[in-house]
Amino acid sequence: MTETAPQEFTFQAEIKQLLHLLSHSLYQNREIAIRELISNASDALDKFRHLTLTNSEIPNDAPLEITLEPNESESLLVIRDNGIGMTHDELVKNLGTIAHSGSLEFLRNTAQQGKDAANNLSLIGQFGVGFYSAFMLADKVEVLSRSYQSDEGWKWESDGSGRFTVEPHADLSRGTQIRLHLKTDLKEFTQPWRLKSVLKQYSTFVPHPIKLGDEVVNDQKPIWVEPKSNVTDEEYQKFFEHLTHGIGDKPLWHLHLTADSPFQFHSILYCPETNVERLGFGRAEHGMQLCAKRILVQHNCRELLPDYLRFLHGLVDSADLPLNVSREALQDNTVFRKIKKVLTKKVLSHLESVAAEKPDEYLTFYRQFGITLREGLHSDFEHREEIAGLLRFASSALPPEADKPEPLISFADYVKRAPDGQKQIYFLGGPDRKSLEKNPNLEIFRRKKLEVLFVSDPVDEFVLSNLQNYQGKDLVAIDSSQIEFPPTSDAEKADEAQAEEQQTVAAESSGFQRVLELFREELGDTVTEVRASKRLTDSVCCLVNPEGSMSAQLQKVLSMGDRELPSSKKILEVNPSAPLIARLSGIVDRAEQAAFIQQCGRQLFANALLLEGVPLDPAELVSRVQGFMLDAAAAKAGS
Repeated sequence: MTETAPQEFTFQAEIKQLLHLLSHSLYQNREIAIRELISNASDALDKFRHLTLTNSEIPNDAPLEITLEPNESESLLVIRDNGIGMTHDELVKNLGTIAHSGSLEFLRNTAQQGKDAANNLSLIGQFGVGFYSAFMLADKVEVLSRSYQSDEGWKWESDGSGRFTVEPHADLSRGTQIRLHLKTDLKEFTQPWRLKSVLKQYSTFVPHPIKLGDEVVNDQKPIWVEPKSNVTDEEYQKFFEHLTHGIGDKPLWHLHLTADSPFQFHSILYCPETNVERLGFGRAEHGMQLCAKRILVQHNCRELLPDYLRFLHGLVDSADLPLNVSREALQDNTVFRKIKKVLTKKVLSHLESVAAEKPDEYLTFYRQFGITLREGLHSDFEHREEIAGLLRFASSALPPEADKPEPLISFADYVKRAPDGQKQIYFLGGPDRKSLEKNPNLEIFRRKKLEVLFVSDPVDEFVLSNLQNYQGKDLVAIDSSQIEFPPTSDAEKADEAQAEEQQTVAAESSGFQRVLELFREELGDTVTEVRASKRLTDSVCCLVNPEGSMSAQLQKVLSMGDRELPSSKKILEVNPSAPLIARLSGIVDRAEQAAFIQQCGRQLFANALLLEGVPLDPAELVSRVQGFMLDAAAAKAGS
């Protein structure tokens, strides 16, 4: 028979860089390569078992297992499984490209951080590069594989230099074997004691037998079916590391749940320390595994928890589900829906308890996962009130302290502190706290000593506009014309009456009214209205949103999308008591100053837009400011 020459392929560019990084830069915890290859083998077995459960025509003629075969004399380690296997095209695709675009950048950062970042390698499997960790151990890697769909086997081979070959290989049984030709200084990974140590540390909970010689190494009991009192902290920790591909990572908390009536299931749920979505890798997969009678049915089961709890990792095992349950059956299964309902309620109840009893620990959780949790307000109306109670915000009443995270409060905290008669919860959106503190609309709330929630995350704008109300109080942006203030005391009324009288006198003067007219003429239909302000104490002007319109921050966020928004004109409110406005009111009767006053109105409107973060035409802005400077210089020269 004529031999077929191996086909040669070039790795994706990112893979070349990744292989160099793995083989030359990341020396810590090399044993994670064993963990990753074992995990991949377990996945292949899971996939094959699921196929046999859902398709009786696929034969399953041997126990599903993983075998390690060390060969010290050849410095070779073989990891073998009899799972689903791979075709020629699957070998090229799966072992030639990177699964997540952010993986390489993440690993680069890890390498730059040095030894202290070694634990970050625990994420290597989550980002689709687990197989390539083999090059941390081996100078050459061979993959022999035959798919369950074919009688033809294939050999993939690479030395990690940037290319790989694929050629036919005869006499292969179904499944995959990874052949690691170990680096000269890593012969320790052919020693049974070393391999056994690695397997017991990282692969104890793999749901298939792992054999080293005649010994099954992973004989750990399924702790989720054990009473909580029988499970040690170490066992909980090891199971968490198994679920998350972790090395020493610790969960923020865990829940061990058992239900017997009206349906039976066991579950362990963990909350990790870090929200991987915040690392820039996009939307995370659901970290839940579904078992039926202790047999794994589905990885990354999306139907076990609502999407806004996708950051949780865990396992659910029910004797009331069939082994051959399909995704469609999951969606229709009454038992399954009840399990999901119980789990959701338990998680939210646990978060409420942590928030009440350990507020600092809850804020640690919220700063990581609050952005995901908030999504539930849009999708889970049954638990809308509980989710709203778990939200946290910065507040004008709680200034940040140096070198400490910004304090956050709940709606309940806000309502407790609100004065009698306050019917609204006030909030203000903007790019950051520094900008928010300078917003002119905040002045009257400071004067009245009314607390305002600060919203610097654009997602919160959607949250608040969607929620609209909490415990009977409307959520209202302070740049809205719909603001209502609570009743004031007699003393406060006297002080406010005096200030309002002064403003009224200034506002009703003919000079000020003429200034407003000139501003209106200049701004035309770019604003809804130009009027005297009753909310400003120091600032010259501010922008107010007309009734029914969105807050300034929400308009800005929505305008970043592809869709066009209807024009949302604002109200320009002018402070008649501001020194600049008083000066303009004093010269307004001189006809030759009309154009100057109009330009001042245009600039004040631009200033207000800039404070809200609205981008403007820089050339027009610079030209106008230079005109003012020229006038000022001329006045100085003539004085």
